[in-house]
Amino acid sequence: MVDTLTELCSKLAGLMFILGTIQQLVPRSFYERIKTLWHRFENYFYPYVQITIDEYSNDKRNEVYSLIKVYLGTKSTNDAKYLKAEMFKKSKSLAVSLDEGEEVIDEFHGVKLKWNSYKETFTDNSPGGRSQLPIEKKCYTLTFNKKNQDMVTGQYLRHVMEEGKAIEFKNKKQKIYSNEEGEWYWYGKGMWRHINFEHPATFDTLAMDPTKKEEIINDLVAFSKGKDYYSKVGKAWKRGYLLYGPPGTGKSTMIAAIANFLNYDIYDLELTSVKDNSGLKKLLMETTSKSIIVIEDVDCSIDLTGKRKKKKKKETTNEEEEEDSDSTTEKKSDKNESGKLTLSGLLNFIDGIWSACGQERIIIFTTNHVDKLDPALIRRGRMDMHIEMSYCRYEAFKVLAKNYLGIETHPLFQEIQRLLEEVDVSPCDVAENLMPKNASGKPEICLENLLKVLKKAKRKASLNSQKNKNSSTKLLVKTYGRFKKLFE
Repeated sequence: MVDTLTELCSKLAGLMFILGTIQQLVPRSFYERIKTLWHRFENYFYPYVQITIDEYSNDKRNEVYSLIKVYLGTKSTNDAKYLKAEMFKKSKSLAVSLDEGEEVIDEFHGVKLKWNSYKETFTDNSPGGRSQLPIEKKCYTLTFNKKNQDMVTGQYLRHVMEEGKAIEFKNKKQKIYSNEEGEWYWYGKGMWRHINFEHPATFDTLAMDPTKKEEIINDLVAFSKGKDYYSKVGKAWKRGYLLYGPPGTGKSTMIAAIANFLNYDIYDLELTSVKDNSGLKKLLMETTSKSIIVIEDVDCSIDLTGKRKKKKKKETTNEEEEEDSDSTTEKKSDKNESGKLTLSGLLNFIDGIWSACGQERIIIFTTNHVDKLDPALIRRGRMDMHIEMSYCRYEAFKVLAKNYLGIETHPLFQEIQRLLEEVDVSPCDVAENLMPKNASGKPEICLENLLKVLKKAKRKASLNSQKNKNSSTKLLVKTYGRFKKLFE
């Protein structure tokens, strides 16, 4: 065996010597022609192409490498024998990827493609380099038949990118952002601060009429899948929702359920912290796609109560009709509006040109007094869907009973249903009474407590109704007496 290897090495050395001699003796043009012919001959018998994707490109982490890593993590579990599991700060689950030296076979439109993972360790000996520390260079290589090159570069790699983004989005941790004062921006920390969003609300636990709930879910699904449709009709890919109703009816819970359903981040916009329209625009520019921008209690944030500037003719004192809401909405005067946040600025924030700086974005307003809002703010096209969060009725009660007590029917349900149709009680008040006071709390006790509260609320409503009736009667009698004296 040793003799055979020695003989082989000797022949290779002789061949290299002959090739080196030929290279020196023959003209360079002739040598280059021979080299070209050799490459053609090699390509004829080896019809494969290899694409390399490095982890870093121009000293920056290559986003394409990261997306391929995520994509191959879903493909490698069946084929590869050696995998790596990592936990990233932005991910809510373990990320599985190929270990170095492993390969996985993928198939796309009937074409088989081979992925390999490589890691090379070397030392930087360049001037000024970190010669004492080893440097790791990681990369993926994609090998395929050259006849499929157009399909791979035109379709397959785009498919890998899109799938990688979808998987990354699905596994990412949700965040909730709040806008900060201007000083944070100048320190390079941005205009938003965030924490992880871990609200447990879902549409399954949301106390609402099932028909209305299903309508909202269908609208959200259509929106999330409507990229091509919005592009076709020439509209920015965004949608507005107005949640209105009395306090305690679940408006904030609805927002959390929407965010969890779509896996979107939430930007909780506090308008009182925004100095002017320019600051509002900057906040919008720093939000990401696939997010929800929330303005809670919008009627209390700034003066949006529908006051309009009216024009007067010079030759008459008669007031003209109010100007168009989209173009002439002002607070007091142009001078007073300068450097302030205005209704006009908020309208541009919702559906102006700058509102299209991101895609797949939802804007949600909440209010307890929808009648106080300017009609221009909540018209269709800005707030596309108006959702009334009403008092708790029987269908919403059944959801709460299942969530808190784990029951779907009970003999006391019939009496509770009758009272809920007669009394206005918020879902949060019902939930508070259904919550067991201790670990051994029985459903009967909780339901009886709720019945007591409903009966008390009914008696109170009856007393208030009687008082109002008596007050109206007294006022009518008093008014009649005045008129009688006037005509005597």
